[in-house]
Amino acid sequence: MKLSQLLRGVSVRECHADMEMEISGVSYDSRKTAAGDLFVAMTGYETDGHKFIPMARDKGAACVLCQERPQGEGPYVLVEDSRLALAQVGRAWYGDPAASMKMVGVTGTNGKTTTTYLLKDILEQAAGAKVGLIGTNQNMIGSEVIPTERTTPESFELQGLLRRMADAGCTHVVMEVSSHALYLKRVEGIRFAVGIFTNLTQDHLDFHKTMENYCDAKALLFTRCDVGVYNADDPWAPRLMEEATCRKVSVGEHGDVPVDLAARNIVLTAEGVSFDAVTAEESVPVHVGIPGGFMVYNTLGVLAAARALGVSLEDSAGVLRHSAHVKGRVEVVPTPGDYTMLIDYAHTPDALENVLSAARGFAKGRVVALFGCGGDRDRTKRPKMGRIAADMADFVIVTSDNPRTEEPEAIIREILAGMEGTATPYAVVPNRIEAIRYAMDHAQPGDVIILAGKGHETYQIIGHEKRHLDEREVVADYVRELQQKERT
Repeated sequence: MKLSQLLRGVSVRECHADMEMEISGVSYDSRKTAAGDLFVAMTGYETDGHKFIPMARDKGAACVLCQERPQGEGPYVLVEDSRLALAQVGRAWYGDPAASMKMVGVTGTNGKTTTTYLLKDILEQAAGAKVGLIGTNQNMIGSEVIPTERTTPESFELQGLLRRMADAGCTHVVMEVSSHALYLKRVEGIRFAVGIFTNLTQDHLDFHKTMENYCDAKALLFTRCDVGVYNADDPWAPRLMEEATCRKVSVGEHGDVPVDLAARNIVLTAEGVSFDAVTAEESVPVHVGIPGGFMVYNTLGVLAAARALGVSLEDSAGVLRHSAHVKGRVEVVPTPGDYTMLIDYAHTPDALENVLSAARGFAKGRVVALFGCGGDRDRTKRPKMGRIAADMADFVIVTSDNPRTEEPEAIIREILAGMEGTATPYAVVPNRIEAIRYAMDHAQPGDVIILAGKGHETYQIIGHEKRHLDEREVVADYVRELQQKERT
């Protein structure tokens, strides 16, 4: 592709390259640069891509796209914003695949993954669509599973993934859109048919610094969609939707403010949530087999989004009655004892509170919380999560999550600070595998044990190393070990 075609729509400050030159590839990682590439140098938060321009040129980059004048000889194009330019170049390179599909973006602190899976089910079963999915657990093209590294891929990879989906015949794409992705321009140039806002609670303040910044990053989704579905009961909703340029569709359950789609007659059980989905014209009974009050809001967002895409409430409700559980979201792990073990991705104060509240609603015995907090991330949520666990659980096991480059014991001390002054008994077991075994050894009849924080993840990050750790396997292995001991 000619350089001029790649740069169509890009704000160019200076051009010191032949615009008719042929570009054979695009890279933004000098280690992966090949001869003939356009190398895009971005200013990052851990390193500056401009430092690696010499390496990219040594590897044969045909041209460099940058926002700071490079040192040394060679063709380059100077732009206002190289991160934005990468998204625009990606869209041109892959032929704007999003334009041929109905795009649905889901943003919010919690509930994004569950929302995308449920909406995918509805679109496939009620509308006969072939649906691509992009998110935290995995990416999917119809039923084909593609592993994922981050919630929203970098813009160039995202455009490549969308091209694969379009070429495979996808008519719709439902994707999680993180605040990082919006702020870092990974979804620039994509027009969404529907945007969904689930909720906003504390997370990622190591990156955004303030809740206001976090909210404003998520609000960007609603300046690039046709219909915006939002949780009107969330206290951040007014700020989030203030600058929205889309048609707004509100959902809620409190009834303090009239909404377009409301949940009434809510019933919460261990088998899931049931309610009447009510609009000005109709009322439809809904049941979803995932427990927890938070599922009411997730389901309302799904129903409203499906309705905006042409699927009736009745048809959507028919699909939801049979929708499967989402991996790592209130997921039951088989155990031989007279207790229930759940795996959940809860890694924020609000998410931990939600899952403990859900368990409290159906536990016949104690509610046991096993959790830690991630290292090199927002430290202010650690004592808050400790306090929530102490207030809502009957027994707490404090352990490690992904400690990364921090000492696990230091993270644990900050969690325990939030538990000071409470009477809730607890144990500290820094090794997560040992902590799970401890929980099983001390389980009592009727207990609900929640392994919180890892969810769908099958690894643990210690230092800079990603080590395999699947909690389902940990439980299954220990069950086999205990059964073997009994036999001998």
